[in-house]
Amino acid sequence: MKRLARRAVAEGLGTAFLLATVVGSGIMGERLAGGNAAIALLANTLATGAGLAAFILMFGAISGAHLNPLVSLAETLRGRLPQRELAVYVAVQVVGAFGGVAIAHIMFGAPLFFASHHERSGIGQHVGEFVATFGLLAVVSSCRPSAAPFAVGSYIAAAYWFTSSTSFANPAVTLARAASDTFAGIRPLDVPGFLFSQFLGALAATYVFNWLLSEED
Repeated sequence: MKRLARRAVAEGLGTAFLLATVVGSGIMGERLAGGNAAIALLANTLATGAGLAAFILMFGAISGAHLNPLVSLAETLRGRLPQRELAVYVAVQVVGAFGGVAIAHIMFGAPLFFASHHERSGIGQHVGEFVATFGLLAVVSSCRPSAAPFAVGSYIAAAYWFTSSTSFANPAVTLARAASDTFAGIRPLDVPGFLFSQFLGALAATYVFNWLLSEED
């Protein structure tokens, strides 16, 4: 029980750090970019990719540093995370995500939570989320543990730019960013489509890479 508690706290803290980075760098980037959305996105990208690598290194040895309910689900499907622990991981990831958003808002003088008006709708956005999530789970499935922090951080940084959705690829991140009417936000109305696309992408990647990496003839 104590071991699970330590792992849960690590997952919650890691996800909080991730959202504080995503939202905080989005606010900072937008304020400093002088209306140039490309510069704001670049700042958001660099901070998120670098931060994600650091947080996986920080918490990986404790909890695996999933920081994402879909990664936890994939690990459960592979038999690496007990089913009884999946709900704990997901719960603390979601709570941590909202905590990270709140911390970012406090740091930058914004309301604790405020619903986003940033529209992210349409088939292009949903396909972007499917692709982003498929790629993320593919990286997680196929990389050596020692390379995973850098591979995941690099992939997310790239996917910010090559996907139409700017690569949320994480249900906890998506839910929490709906409570931030900032550069990194997403309208609550658009959240269900993102979650559905993410779930499909994660399942597809998990099964495809389980087959690709299988040693069976």
